[in-house]
Amino acid sequence: MSNNQIKKKNLLIICRGAGDLATGIIHRLHRAGHRVIALETDYPAAIRRQVSFCEAVYDGSATVEGLTARLLPALNDAETISGINDTPQAHIASQKWKNSAIEAVLEAGEVPLLIDPTGESIALFRPDVVVDAIIAKKNLGTTINMAPLVIGVGPGFTAGKDVHLVIESMRGHNLARIITDGMAQPNTGVPGNIAGFTSERVIHAPAAGYIYDVRKIGDIVQKGDEIARIYPDKGSYDNKLSEYVPVNATITGIIRGLIREGYYFKEGFKIADIDPREGELSNCFTISDKARSIAGSVLEAVSAFEHGIRIY
Repeated sequence: MSNNQIKKKNLLIICRGAGDLATGIIHRLHRAGHRVIALETDYPAAIRRQVSFCEAVYDGSATVEGLTARLLPALNDAETISGINDTPQAHIASQKWKNSAIEAVLEAGEVPLLIDPTGESIALFRPDVVVDAIIAKKNLGTTINMAPLVIGVGPGFTAGKDVHLVIESMRGHNLARIITDGMAQPNTGVPGNIAGFTSERVIHAPAAGYIYDVRKIGDIVQKGDEIARIYPDKGSYDNKLSEYVPVNATITGIIRGLIREGYYFKEGFKIADIDPREGELSNCFTISDKARSIAGSVLEAVSAFEHGIRIY
């Protein structure tokens, strides 16, 4: 076994991405007994932060429904963990991760999370399965030869070409369908219907800048309430000057998702999500039905692979 080979107990699975949908997948695979490593960018932009393991990039760890993901910086970057107010610089090309540290996190029943947007660690650790759940609506470098089983979630992948299997991510009759030939449905840009609301429940930034959160995830708001402020530059954000663009609730409901305070984005960036079901507060802090459905299909594909059943 090479120095970079992770000891395999059950399957070793690497999941590219650790946002809310990826977190649902990671959680399900872990509960099924598999050893899962999560890969993230150095500046993740999760909206549903309470149910996204990628928050460990900023906080060192993140716990969702009893499972903890723990950030393990690369050896030559251990003292430069990303901050939220300055866009971190990625120096991934020559980085390596300490094998014993990853093993220790796995043995503790947790999920190691690596800052590795290019997937360099995949070749180092040689997993049985790679799942791309970045949900970028396009392929950001995943190839079919990365592992014996490679799964892509959502549009941007072609089953049989750049991945073995694709999992449908669009809400509707085919949500979570395992696709063995071809692609998932293209992104429509229209969010799924919740209690009769679609596009209006998702808020996009009316201006570029740094966000200051006036309200928090779990708060009940009325349509028109101010939930955040966007400051045009770092100086005005730091000093909370009067020059800002307000972000108002587009519908009445519960703030289910709100981008991390201090995050910088461009105009039009998705920054918040309001759930019109005011009685569903727990939804803000638990894995969604959509994530669980997709996770179930990923686990089905992994289980078939584990038992030598070829479904592609």
